Amino acid sequence: MYRSVLAFFVASSIAATAGAQVLRPDPLPDESVVPVAGESSTSSPAETGFQGWLSTFRAQAQGQGIRTETLDAALAGVQYSPRVVELDRGQPDDNGSGVTLFSDYLARRLEPVREGRGRSARERNAAKLAEIEASTGVPATIILGIWGMESSYGAVTGNFDVIRSLASLAYDGRRRELFTRELLAALTIVDRGMASPAKLRGSWAGAMGQPQFLPSSFVAYAVDGNGDGRADIWESDDDVAASIANYLGKHGWQRGIGWGVQVAVPADFDRSKVRDLVQPRECTRVLSKHSRWITLGEWRKLGMTRADGNPWPADTTMATLVEPDGPSGSAYLTFGNYRTLLDYNCSNFYALSVALLGDALK
Repeated sequence: MYRSVLAFFVASSIAATAGAQVLRPDPLPDESVVPVAGESSTSSPAETGFQGWLSTFRAQAQGQGIRTETLDAALAGVQYSPRVVELDRGQPDDNGSGVTLFSDYLARRLEPVREGRGRSARERNAAKLAEIEASTGVPATIILGIWGMESSYGAVTGNFDVIRSLASLAYDGRRRELFTRELLAALTIVDRGMASPAKLRGSWAGAMGQPQFLPSSFVAYAVDGNGDGRADIWESDDDVAASIANYLGKHGWQRGIGWGVQVAVPADFDRSKVRDLVQPRECTRVLSKHSRWITLGEWRKLGMTRADGNPWPADTTMATLVEPDGPSGSAYLTFGNYRTLLDYNCSNFYALSVALLGDALK
Protein backbone atom coordinates (compact mmCIF):
# COMPACT_ATOMS: atom_id res chain seq x y z
CA MET A 1 0.00 0.00 0.00
CA TYR A 2 1.34 3.42 -0.94
CA ARG A 3 0.56 7.49 0.85
CA SER A 4 0.63 12.05 6.59
CA VAL A 5 -0.01 16.14 5.05
CA LEU A 6 1.03 18.38 1.57
CA ALA A 7 0.82 17.31 -3.78
CA PHE A 8 -1.49 14.39 -4.61
CA PHE A 9 -2.76 11.63 -2.31
CA VAL A 10 -1.18 8.28 -2.90
CA ALA A 11 -2.90 5.77 -5.11
CA SER A 12 -3.77 3.43 -2.27
CA SER A 13 -5.65 6.13 -0.42
CA ILE A 14 -8.70 4.64 -2.10
CA ALA A 15 -7.96 1.17 -0.77
CA ALA A 16 -10.81 -0.56 0.96
CA THR A 17 -9.17 -0.68 4.37
CA ALA A 18 -9.31 2.66 6.17
CA GLY A 19 -6.25 3.51 8.20
CA ALA A 20 -3.97 1.55 5.90
CA GLN A 21 -1.39 4.32 5.85
CA VAL A 22 -0.64 7.87 6.80
CA LEU A 23 -2.42 9.21 3.73
CA ARG A 24 -1.06 12.69 3.73
CA PRO A 25 -1.00 14.99 0.74
CA ASP A 26 2.55 15.44 -0.50
CA PRO A 27 4.11 18.85 0.02
CA LEU A 28 4.04 22.14 -1.32
CA PRO A 29 7.54 21.88 -0.29
CA ASP A 30 6.72 23.55 3.04
CA GLU A 31 3.16 23.54 4.30
CA SER A 32 1.70 26.95 5.03
CA VAL A 33 -0.35 26.79 8.19
CA VAL A 34 -3.27 29.19 7.94
CA PRO A 35 -5.22 29.34 11.23
CA VAL A 36 -8.96 29.09 10.91
CA ALA A 37 -9.44 31.58 13.73
CA GLY A 38 -11.19 34.59 12.29
CA GLU A 39 -12.17 32.85 9.05
CA SER A 40 -15.49 34.37 8.20
CA SER A 41 -18.61 32.24 8.13
CA THR A 42 -20.94 32.58 5.19
CA SER A 43 -24.59 32.25 4.38
CA SER A 44 -23.71 31.47 0.78
CA PRO A 45 -25.28 28.66 -1.24
CA ALA A 46 -22.17 26.62 -0.42
CA GLU A 47 -22.87 26.91 3.30
CA THR A 48 -26.53 26.05 2.81
CA GLY A 49 -25.62 23.02 0.72
CA PHE A 50 -22.98 22.01 3.24
CA GLN A 51 -25.45 22.02 6.12
CA GLY A 52 -27.80 19.81 4.12
CA TRP A 53 -24.96 17.41 3.34
CA LEU A 54 -23.87 17.43 6.99
CA SER A 55 -27.34 16.39 8.09
CA THR A 56 -27.25 13.45 5.68
CA PHE A 57 -23.73 12.53 6.75
CA ARG A 58 -24.73 12.63 10.42
CA ALA A 59 -27.38 9.99 9.74
CA GLN A 60 -24.78 7.90 7.88
CA ALA A 61 -22.34 8.16 10.79
CA GLN A 62 -25.03 7.21 13.27
CA GLY A 63 -25.88 4.21 11.11
CA GLN A 64 -22.25 3.11 11.37
CA GLY A 65 -22.35 3.14 15.12
CA ILE A 66 -21.15 6.62 16.07
CA ARG A 67 -23.07 7.64 19.19
CA THR A 68 -25.51 10.54 19.15
CA GLU A 69 -23.66 12.33 21.95
CA THR A 70 -20.42 12.11 19.97
CA LEU A 71 -22.08 13.60 16.90
CA ASP A 72 -23.58 16.37 19.03
CA ALA A 73 -20.19 17.22 20.51
CA ALA A 74 -18.14 16.95 17.33
CA LEU A 75 -20.46 18.40 14.68
CA ALA A 76 -22.30 21.15 16.55
CA GLY A 77 -21.64 24.47 14.87
CA VAL A 78 -19.39 23.02 12.16
CA GLN A 79 -19.36 25.29 9.10
CA TYR A 80 -18.08 24.96 5.56
CA SER A 81 -14.48 26.19 5.09
CA PRO A 82 -13.90 27.84 1.70
CA ARG A 83 -10.24 28.26 2.65
CA VAL A 84 -9.67 24.53 3.07
CA VAL A 85 -11.30 23.73 -0.27
CA GLU A 86 -9.25 26.46 -1.94
CA LEU A 87 -6.04 24.95 -0.57
CA ASP A 88 -7.05 21.47 -1.74
CA ARG A 89 -7.89 22.60 -5.25
CA GLY A 90 -4.65 24.54 -5.47
CA GLN A 91 -2.49 21.47 -4.93
CA PRO A 92 -0.18 20.33 -7.74
CA ASP A 93 -0.98 17.09 -9.54
CA ASP A 94 2.27 15.22 -9.02
CA ASN A 95 4.86 14.63 -6.34
CA GLY A 96 7.65 17.14 -6.45
CA SER A 97 5.74 19.58 -8.67
CA GLY A 98 6.90 23.12 -8.12
CA VAL A 99 10.32 21.88 -7.03
CA THR A 100 12.77 21.81 -9.90
CA LEU A 101 15.46 19.63 -8.37
CA PHE A 102 15.82 17.24 -5.47
CA SER A 103 19.02 19.06 -4.54
CA ASP A 104 16.98 22.25 -4.03
CA TYR A 105 14.30 20.39 -2.09
CA LEU A 106 16.90 18.74 0.14
CA ALA A 107 18.70 22.00 0.85
CA ARG A 108 15.47 23.45 2.20
CA ARG A 109 15.06 20.53 4.59
CA LEU A 110 18.55 19.61 5.70
CA GLU A 111 19.09 23.09 7.07
CA PRO A 112 20.59 24.18 10.40
CA VAL A 113 17.35 24.89 12.29
CA ARG A 114 15.77 21.52 11.51
CA GLU A 115 18.99 19.63 12.16
CA GLY A 116 19.42 21.48 15.45
CA ARG A 117 15.91 20.51 16.51
CA GLY A 118 16.68 16.96 15.46
CA ARG A 119 19.80 16.79 17.61
CA SER A 120 17.82 18.12 20.56
CA ALA A 121 15.08 15.55 19.98
CA ARG A 122 17.68 12.78 19.73
CA GLU A 123 19.36 13.77 22.99
CA ARG A 124 16.10 14.43 24.82
CA ASN A 125 14.66 11.06 23.82
CA ALA A 126 17.80 8.91 23.61
CA ALA A 127 16.65 6.27 26.08
CA LYS A 128 13.15 5.94 24.62
CA LEU A 129 14.46 5.83 21.03
CA ALA A 130 16.90 3.06 21.98
CA GLU A 131 14.07 1.14 23.66
CA ILE A 132 11.83 1.50 20.60
CA GLU A 133 14.61 0.48 18.22
CA ALA A 134 15.35 -2.62 20.30
CA SER A 135 11.69 -3.68 20.37
CA THR A 136 10.67 -2.83 16.79
CA GLY A 137 13.87 -2.84 14.75
CA VAL A 138 13.10 0.63 13.40
CA PRO A 139 16.24 2.76 13.79
CA ALA A 140 16.12 5.90 15.88
CA THR A 141 17.56 7.78 12.90
CA ILE A 142 14.59 6.86 10.70
CA ILE A 143 12.10 7.82 13.42
CA LEU A 144 13.90 11.15 13.77
CA GLY A 145 13.97 11.62 10.00
CA ILE A 146 10.20 11.22 9.65
CA TRP A 147 9.55 13.31 12.75
CA GLY A 148 11.67 16.11 11.33
CA MET A 149 10.22 16.05 7.84
CA GLU A 150 6.62 15.87 9.01
CA SER A 151 6.57 18.65 11.59
CA SER A 152 10.14 19.82 12.28
CA TYR A 153 9.90 18.03 15.63
CA GLY A 154 6.57 19.55 16.54
CA ALA A 155 7.30 23.12 15.44
CA VAL A 156 4.78 23.00 12.56
CA THR A 157 1.76 20.77 13.12
CA GLY A 158 -1.10 22.88 11.74
CA ASN A 159 -3.88 24.79 13.44
CA PHE A 160 -6.88 23.75 11.40
CA ASP A 161 -9.96 22.19 12.95
CA VAL A 162 -9.62 18.67 11.54
CA ILE A 163 -13.32 17.82 11.70
CA ARG A 164 -14.29 21.05 9.94
CA SER A 165 -11.60 20.55 7.29
CA LEU A 166 -12.53 16.96 6.55
CA ALA A 167 -16.24 17.75 6.46
CA SER A 168 -15.62 20.61 4.00
CA LEU A 169 -13.48 18.41 1.77
CA ALA A 170 -15.96 15.52 1.87
CA TYR A 171 -18.80 17.88 0.95
CA ASP A 172 -16.75 19.43 -1.87
CA GLY A 173 -16.74 16.01 -3.50
CA ARG A 174 -13.48 16.03 -5.43
CA ARG A 175 -12.25 13.14 -3.29
CA ARG A 176 -15.42 12.46 -1.36
CA GLU A 177 -14.76 8.78 -0.62
CA LEU A 178 -11.36 9.52 0.90
CA PHE A 179 -12.41 12.45 3.04
CA THR A 180 -15.70 10.90 4.14
CA ARG A 181 -13.75 7.90 5.37
CA GLU A 182 -11.30 10.15 7.21
CA LEU A 183 -14.14 12.16 8.75
CA LEU A 184 -15.71 8.94 10.04
CA ALA A 185 -12.32 7.97 11.46
CA ALA A 186 -12.04 11.34 13.22
CA LEU A 187 -15.46 10.80 14.77
CA THR A 188 -14.37 7.30 15.79
CA ILE A 189 -11.43 8.86 17.66
CA VAL A 190 -13.84 11.06 19.60
CA ASP A 191 -16.37 8.25 20.08
CA ARG A 192 -13.76 5.95 21.60
CA GLY A 193 -12.46 8.65 23.91
CA MET A 194 -9.05 8.65 22.22
CA ALA A 195 -9.09 12.45 21.89
CA SER A 196 -11.57 15.30 22.24
CA PRO A 197 -12.84 17.28 19.23
CA ALA A 198 -10.83 20.28 20.45
CA LYS A 199 -7.65 18.16 20.37
CA LEU A 200 -8.08 17.32 16.70
CA ARG A 201 -6.00 20.10 15.19
CA GLY A 202 -3.73 19.68 12.19
CA SER A 203 -3.18 20.51 8.55
CA TRP A 204 -5.86 21.73 6.17
CA ALA A 205 -6.07 18.17 4.83
CA GLY A 206 -6.68 16.65 8.25
CA ALA A 207 -3.21 15.33 9.05
CA MET A 208 -2.65 15.59 12.78
CA GLY A 209 0.07 16.00 15.33
CA GLN A 210 3.82 15.70 15.11
CA PRO A 211 3.86 12.61 12.83
CA GLN A 212 1.00 14.10 10.74
CA PHE A 213 -1.27 11.06 10.82
CA LEU A 214 -4.64 11.30 9.16
CA PRO A 215 -7.43 10.04 11.46
CA SER A 216 -7.58 6.55 9.95
CA SER A 217 -3.86 6.12 10.59
CA PHE A 218 -4.23 7.44 14.12
CA VAL A 219 -6.86 4.80 14.81
CA ALA A 220 -4.73 2.06 13.26
CA TYR A 221 -1.19 2.95 14.32
CA ALA A 222 -1.00 5.53 17.12
CA VAL A 223 0.24 3.92 20.34
CA ASP A 224 0.88 4.85 23.95
CA GLY A 225 4.64 5.14 24.33
CA ASN A 226 4.82 6.40 27.92
CA GLY A 227 2.28 4.20 29.67
CA ASP A 228 -0.26 6.88 30.57
CA GLY A 229 -3.07 5.08 28.76
CA ARG A 230 -3.35 7.49 25.81
CA ALA A 231 -1.71 7.91 22.42
CA ASP A 232 -0.94 11.63 22.29
CA ILE A 233 0.76 12.44 18.99
CA TRP A 234 0.41 16.17 19.63
CA GLU A 235 2.42 16.65 22.81
CA SER A 236 4.09 13.41 23.92
CA ASP A 237 7.53 12.71 22.43
CA ASP A 238 7.31 9.10 23.60
CA ASP A 239 3.98 8.57 21.84
CA VAL A 240 5.15 10.29 18.66
CA ALA A 241 8.28 8.15 18.38
CA ALA A 242 6.46 4.91 19.26
CA SER A 243 3.65 5.64 16.80
CA ILE A 244 6.03 6.32 13.90
CA ALA A 245 7.89 3.10 14.66
CA ASN A 246 4.63 1.16 14.95
CA TYR A 247 3.50 2.45 11.57
CA LEU A 248 6.76 1.47 9.86
CA GLY A 249 6.91 -1.88 11.61
CA LYS A 250 3.36 -2.74 10.59
CA HIS A 251 4.28 -1.83 7.00
CA GLY A 252 7.20 -4.23 6.87
CA TRP A 253 10.34 -2.48 8.07
CA GLN A 254 13.08 -5.12 8.29
CA ARG A 255 15.49 -5.03 11.20
CA GLY A 256 19.17 -4.46 10.47
CA ILE A 257 18.96 -3.75 6.72
CA GLY A 258 18.87 0.05 6.55
CA TRP A 259 17.25 2.13 3.82
CA GLY A 260 19.99 2.31 1.17
CA VAL A 261 23.29 3.98 0.26
CA GLN A 262 24.36 6.95 -1.83
CA VAL A 263 26.55 5.88 -4.73
CA ALA A 264 28.74 7.24 -7.49
CA VAL A 265 27.64 6.05 -10.93
CA PRO A 266 30.28 5.41 -13.63
CA ALA A 267 30.29 8.06 -16.34
CA ASP A 268 29.73 5.46 -19.06
CA PHE A 269 27.00 3.56 -17.20
CA ASP A 270 24.31 2.15 -19.53
CA ARG A 271 21.01 2.64 -17.69
CA SER A 272 19.05 0.73 -20.31
CA LYS A 273 20.59 -2.47 -18.90
CA VAL A 274 18.87 -1.98 -15.56
CA ARG A 275 15.55 -0.51 -16.68
CA ASP A 276 12.57 -2.01 -14.89
CA LEU A 277 10.27 -3.48 -17.51
CA VAL A 278 7.54 -4.27 -14.97
CA GLN A 279 5.00 -1.45 -14.70
CA PRO A 280 4.33 -0.63 -11.02
CA ARG A 281 0.72 -0.91 -9.88
CA GLU A 282 0.97 1.55 -7.00
CA CYS A 283 2.89 4.75 -6.43
CA THR A 284 3.40 4.59 -10.18
CA ARG A 285 4.97 7.98 -10.94
CA VAL A 286 7.47 7.51 -8.14
CA LEU A 287 8.41 3.87 -8.74
CA SER A 288 8.75 4.46 -12.48
CA LYS A 289 11.94 6.33 -11.58
CA HIS A 290 13.46 3.17 -10.05
CA SER A 291 15.56 0.56 -11.80
CA ARG A 292 14.82 -3.15 -11.52
CA TRP A 293 15.94 -5.02 -8.42
CA ILE A 294 19.57 -6.19 -8.53
CA THR A 295 21.86 -7.47 -5.74
CA LEU A 296 24.50 -5.13 -4.37
CA GLY A 297 27.11 -7.59 -5.59
CA GLU A 298 25.84 -7.10 -9.13
CA TRP A 299 25.68 -3.30 -8.71
CA ARG A 300 29.31 -3.31 -7.64
CA LYS A 301 30.27 -5.35 -10.70
CA LEU A 302 28.53 -2.66 -12.78
CA GLY A 303 30.95 -0.12 -11.33
CA MET A 304 28.95 1.45 -8.48
CA THR A 305 30.97 2.78 -5.55
CA ARG A 306 29.74 4.09 -2.20
CA ALA A 307 29.83 7.86 -2.11
CA ASP A 308 30.88 7.94 1.56
CA GLY A 309 33.56 5.27 1.28
CA ASN A 310 32.03 3.13 4.04
CA PRO A 311 31.81 -0.68 3.81
CA TRP A 312 29.01 -2.17 1.73
CA PRO A 313 26.15 -4.19 3.22
CA ALA A 314 25.97 -7.85 2.21
CA ASP A 315 26.35 -8.49 -1.53
CA THR A 316 23.07 -10.43 -1.48
CA THR A 317 21.07 -7.33 -0.47
CA MET A 318 18.58 -6.40 -3.19
CA ALA A 319 18.54 -2.77 -4.31
CA THR A 320 17.09 -0.44 -6.92
CA LEU A 321 18.82 2.60 -8.39
CA VAL A 322 17.12 5.98 -7.89
CA GLU A 323 18.44 9.18 -9.48
CA PRO A 324 15.93 11.85 -8.44
CA ASP A 325 17.50 14.59 -10.59
CA GLY A 326 18.38 12.28 -13.46
CA PRO A 327 21.85 11.09 -14.54
CA SER A 328 23.48 14.41 -13.72
CA GLY A 329 22.48 14.42 -10.06
CA SER A 330 22.90 12.33 -6.94
CA ALA A 331 22.25 8.59 -7.05
CA TYR A 332 21.07 6.09 -4.44
CA LEU A 333 20.76 2.33 -4.21
CA THR A 334 17.62 1.77 -2.13
CA PHE A 335 16.66 -1.38 -0.24
CA GLY A 336 13.30 -2.88 0.63
CA ASN A 337 12.95 -0.63 3.69
CA TYR A 338 12.93 2.40 1.41
CA ARG A 339 9.57 1.18 0.08
CA THR A 340 8.28 1.39 3.64
CA LEU A 341 9.20 5.08 3.67
CA LEU A 342 7.22 5.42 0.45
CA ASP A 343 4.28 3.87 2.28
CA TYR A 344 4.46 6.80 4.67
CA ASN A 345 4.55 9.30 1.80
CA CYS A 346 4.78 8.22 -1.81
CA SER A 347 7.50 10.65 -2.90
CA ASN A 348 11.15 9.97 -3.67
CA PHE A 349 11.98 13.50 -2.57
CA TYR A 350 10.31 12.87 0.78
CA ALA A 351 11.71 9.38 1.39
CA LEU A 352 15.26 10.37 0.51
CA SER A 353 15.02 13.47 2.68
CA VAL A 354 13.85 11.37 5.64
CA ALA A 355 16.71 8.94 5.14
CA LEU A 356 19.38 11.61 4.69
CA LEU A 357 18.17 13.69 7.64
CA GLY A 358 18.29 10.55 9.75
CA ASP A 359 21.83 9.82 8.55
CA ALA A 360 22.85 13.37 9.43
CA LEU A 361 21.57 12.83 12.98
CA LYS A 362 23.54 9.64 13.65
